Formats: sequence, structure tokens, C-alpha cells
Amino acid sequence: MKNSKYLQSAIIFILFALPSYMLRFKILGIPVTVLELMILATFAVWFLGNYEEIINNIKNRTKKISSEKVRRYLFDVEIVLLLIISFISVGVSGFSNNAFGIWKAYFFEPLLFYIILFNVFGAKKEGEENSFSLIFSQIIWSLTIASFLISVFAVYQKFTGNFIANPFWSAETTRRVVSVFSYPNALGLYLAPLVLLMIGKLLSALSVYILPRPAGEGWGEGASRKKIIKIILLLTTIILSLLSIQFAHSEGAIVGISAGLIMFGLLFGKKTRLATLGFLAIAFIVIFANINLRDKILEKATLSDFSGEVRKQQWRETWAVLTESPQRFILGAGLSNYQKAVKPYHQEGIFYNKDNDPDFRRKLVLFNNEYKMKYWQPVEIYMYPHNIFLNFWSELGLAGALLFVWIIAKFYYIGFRQLFQNSKLKIKNSGSNAKESYLIIALLCTMTAIVVHGAVDVPYFKNDLSVMFWVIIALMGMSNLINNKEIK
Repeated sequence: MKNSKYLQSAIIFILFALPSYMLRFKILGIPVTVLELMILATFAVWFLGNYEEIINNIKNRTKKISSEKVRRYLFDVEIVLLLIISFISVGVSGFSNNAFGIWKAYFFEPLLFYIILFNVFGAKKEGEENSFSLIFSQIIWSLTIASFLISVFAVYQKFTGNFIANPFWSAETTRRVVSVFSYPNALGLYLAPLVLLMIGKLLSALSVYILPRPAGEGWGEGASRKKIIKIILLLTTIILSLLSIQFAHSEGAIVGISAGLIMFGLLFGKKTRLATLGFLAIAFIVIFANINLRDKILEKATLSDFSGEVRKQQWRETWAVLTESPQRFILGAGLSNYQKAVKPYHQEGIFYNKDNDPDFRRKLVLFNNEYKMKYWQPVEIYMYPHNIFLNFWSELGLAGALLFVWIIAKFYYIGFRQLFQNSKLKIKNSGSNAKESYLIIALLCTMTAIVVHGAVDVPYFKNDLSVMFWVIIALMGMSNLINNKEIK
């Protein structure tokens, strides 16, 4: 692999600069972002620098050469299908400029990044030992430093109100931080997966102190000091990230992280599994015994608060769009066409019982317009349905939604299979192998946070999030490949 060190540095910088998608301009009239240009330039350098090797690999694959010479990486078939389905969805939208823009930013370029990430970091180099924990470390540190800076800025906004463009969010009584993003939920969507990845890296780093070491193996004073500094930085960044999510009032991110932490507790070990189950049992008893707390959680869980009611209205409207005709049911609305498609079915607002009036429905019918206006809440047409399955269905059609479900299911299968094999081999007694098990758990928990958060939000259809999603997929694939556990 030519220029691998330079390509690794470029990839690490791209991961650090994922929010650079907000820097937009035009080249020959074509809208582009800084993030897009970096991905395309890095892919071009990799492809041109390794052109002969890439072409030979393709030829060997078409000739069905032994997999010892040509090794498959994870989700190759799914990647091809996703590109085809997403391009068909551009056609469903009439090949509009907006549809092409969405296709290249959310599918084409993230998948290019997946390919170069997998090939640059995942390929074994002659004479070198490839370690998944080393690859994970290189990638997560760039994201950790970015999270640290973004979170520090968010905390600054919380206490000053500066650099928050929206007056309502910047007001002290209704303040919601945005950091470098344009709206609060974007901060939660960005940080939530990274919190789980950083926790996995933290546990991996701590394992050197909590796991038994082979005889004669020491830490060394310098190495120990360096590791402690890294642990402190990880812990500080995790805390700052959680505070930033709280200050952004991103409830979906908080629930997603909570689900990921529960999975961590269940998978990390027997003791943590028992402790997690005990904690959940105690939490259930406390919630059940406290009427106010129980009602508040029940309100959130049943989506009976204002944001929940808005989500349910969005889903009803989306379902009306998808069931409009057999063609719409199969093909969806097309890329970047959801707002136009849902407009005929959109209700401009909802009646929300903000005072919890038990006789609310009857009074709406009987009372005058003044009463109705008091509880009328306008609702805009959002870009997406705010549900991860409906998002893919409306944009890519039923095939795209089912393909996405398949990708998630296969991701979990491969992750749990590796953990099961590790458990059978009892590798948790080995420090290096135990660290890799923690990282695989971190990937599973991160995907859990994305899926749970995606129940009420849009954790993929954004430039940085789509790249981050395929980074997580690539990391699981590299772990699978490096450990010689390929799934064909």
C-alpha cells in the first residue's frame, strides 16, 4: 500500500474535521462542502497511488482466485446494493440537483470513505502485525480530541449564551447549546455515538491495570504516566460530552446513551451483568413507587409530551405518503423529496394538552375558538420523518429500508459471534485480547445508541453522521477480518 502513512494521517484528520461539512461553497456552480472535498481528494490519492494493485484485485475476484490472495471485506454486497438503490431513488426524485446532492453526500462519499478506511487501516502490511486495538485507538483519538473541543465550546455557550444564533435557544431561561452546529439535536446526534466509543476505549485502557499481567511484564514508569494522561483525557471528554448533551436538552441522545450503557453492563462481565440487572430492578421499583416520576417517564415513553405528539403526527403523515399508491409504498418519496411529498398530508399544527386537562378532548369540541387557540401548536414540515426506519423507507423505498435493517442485523450478528468465540477461547484472561473484546462491545453499544436514538430522530441523514455510521461498520469489519473471522 503506497503512501499509507500519509493516507492514515489524512483519514485521521477527516475524522477530526467531520463538522467541516458546514463549510459550504460552489465549484463551477456545484455545491460542495469541505468534508466532501477532503474525502474525494483522499480517495483519489489512494486510488491513483494503488491503481495497479486495485485493478489486479478486481481481476482476481472476477476470475474467482482463492480468497488467500483476494480477501473480502465486510458488507461488500450490501454496499453495492445500497449504491444502486440510492441511485434509483435519485431517479424517483426526477434526478433533481437536490437528490444528487443528498446521494453523493450521504451515500456515495461515506461509502468511498468506508473503502479507503478499510483498505488503509485494515490491510495487513508485509512484516507488520496488524492489531485491531491499535487501529481503533488511532481512529478514536481523532474523534476524542474533536469531541473535547466541541464540548468545551458547548459548555462555554451554556454559561455565556454567546455564539447561539437562535434568540430562543440563547435566552438564559430557555438556553440550548449548539456548539459548532446549527441546532441543538445535531450536537446530541454527533456526540452520543462517540461517548460509547470513548467509554469502550477507556475500559480498554483501564484493562492494563485491572487484568493480570504475564510474569515479567511491567508497565514502565514513562508508559504508565502516558497511559494515565490518556485515561484522564478520555474521562474528561466523556464527562464534558455528557454535559454538552444535557445542556443541548437532546433527550433522544440521553436515552440512546442510556441504552448503550445498559448493554455495556450486560456484556462486560458476569459481575457487571448482575449489577446492571440489580440496578434496573431498583430503578423500576423507585419509578413505580414515585407517582410523579412514574407519570413523567410514562409520558416520555408513550410520546405523550409535545415533542412526542409532534413525532406521532409526523409518522401519521409519513404513513399517508407511503400508502398513497403501490408505487410510493415500494419506491418511497425519493431522495430529498419527503417535504414535497408530505405537504398535501401535512397538518399545520396540533392541539396539545399542555395543562393535562382530563376533559381536554370534549372541551375542544364544545369550547370557543379562544380555548382552541390556547392549545394550538404550529408544526413545520421537517426534512425527514424522525424515525430511522421511516427515514430510509421514505428516502430509499421499502428495499432500502429492509437493506438497512439487514445491515444492522448483520453487524450485531458478527459482533456477538466474535464475543461468543472469544468467550469459548477464554481470551479474557489475556490482556491484549481482552482489550479487543471491550472494543467490540463498544461498537455494539454504539450501534445500539444509534438505533434507539433513531426511534425519534435522524441519526444517519446528515453528512457527518453518515460518515460516522460507516466508520463504525468498518471498524467491526476490520476486527472481523484481522481475526480471520470473515463472513461471506
